Amino acid sequence: MNTEVAAIESTPAQAGASIVMRWYVLIVMCLVYTVSIADRYVISTVLEPIRLELRLTDSGIAFLTGVSLSLFYVSFGIPLSLLADRVNRRNIIAVSLIVWSAMTVLCGRAATYWQLLLPRIGVGIGEAGGTPAATSILADYFPPLRRPMALTIFSLGAPIGAWVGADLAGRIADAYGWRTVFLTLGIPGVVFGAFVFLTIREPRRGQLDECASKEKPALMETLEYLWRQRSAVHLMLGSAVTALWGWGLVWWITTFLVRNYGITAGEAGHITGPIHLVAGIGATIFTGWLLGLPSMHSPRRIMYLMGGIIGLATVPSIIMIYTHSLPLAQVMLWIFIPAIYFYIGPCFGVLNNLAPCRMRAQYCAVTLLVANVGNLIIAPQAVGFLSDLFAPDHVANADSLRMALLCLAPTGFWSAFHYFWASRTIIQDQARAVGVA
Repeated sequence: MNTEVAAIESTPAQAGASIVMRWYVLIVMCLVYTVSIADRYVISTVLEPIRLELRLTDSGIAFLTGVSLSLFYVSFGIPLSLLADRVNRRNIIAVSLIVWSAMTVLCGRAATYWQLLLPRIGVGIGEAGGTPAATSILADYFPPLRRPMALTIFSLGAPIGAWVGADLAGRIADAYGWRTVFLTLGIPGVVFGAFVFLTIREPRRGQLDECASKEKPALMETLEYLWRQRSAVHLMLGSAVTALWGWGLVWWITTFLVRNYGITAGEAGHITGPIHLVAGIGATIFTGWLLGLPSMHSPRRIMYLMGGIIGLATVPSIIMIYTHSLPLAQVMLWIFIPAIYFYIGPCFGVLNNLAPCRMRAQYCAVTLLVANVGNLIIAPQAVGFLSDLFAPDHVANADSLRMALLCLAPTGFWSAFHYFWASRTIIQDQARAVGVA
């Protein structure tokens, strides 16, 4: 290990953050991310009951539940990230969590289209402030060579949140109705927001970087710097298309199983929920362990890993939709679902090493903007439109949804290309941003 790396590895003690504190903050931020994912995607589990009650088409329910949230999520993401790069990030996280949890509660009180639409918009606005501030604050608790590992542990919130939003929510929906699901998730979130405010300490920015800056760059300055970091551009595009592919399919998979195999939302959630929980956590923990190995400290190797796994996992995603056999579809789900988790942590970790400390929340927000345009706007709405288009008399059914999802599944190959391309300049770009190659 060279002198620079040794200095950076020893900085946490000098900065006053104990190992216990660093891991406590990491666990709390992971739980924040868990609540975010659960509240965002729980509606996909009860998509069919809501659609039937409100008498909507597939394209109509896609706009109500996905597009309405994401339009405001991506719109507020940039300004809130600019704020996170300037003011206390702990406060932003706490307030955002309370806001989106309260809006989730209101979703459970909805009786009409508009009463559900407006709180979903509120969930999107609240969640826009959570992840950029959380990843930025973690980057000041963990040194550069440990950030991919730390952000991978942080990303455990995705499979745990997806399990809550699929299996647990499905059981509640079958027993008590879809409105109770939102109340069960939203009320504890409000309490947790207050807990975050009371127990998390804001760290000094850039305290673990070799070349930290106290300047507060404007958005255009950040975008200009980002454009020069070509590996960061391809990493963002790769993660965006991965989200389009993976989370776009996940958004519709419960409805797909309900229509094609004649099961309830709870039964479908019981199929996918354990996969999110067991395989998703397993894939994330394995990735965190792998990235902690000295042999994986090279960001170029991380890009090769991401591109290879996503490319290979695209094949079972196609088989999963094409087959008419539920047992075969379940096997393919056990291969496909873990793949959509393993990339999250490495993406956040490497991305934080491609950005100066005062640009990290903005980098994260730009990444989430392009990713969520893909997985919350383009994918749900495009699949909904195609399903209506392919259906007889434009009334969506099981076969039309299958054909629409088969149009989406091959996009995983596209995302793999961007990861491989990012590997070409990533070592030089990381050295320029944080002073460690």
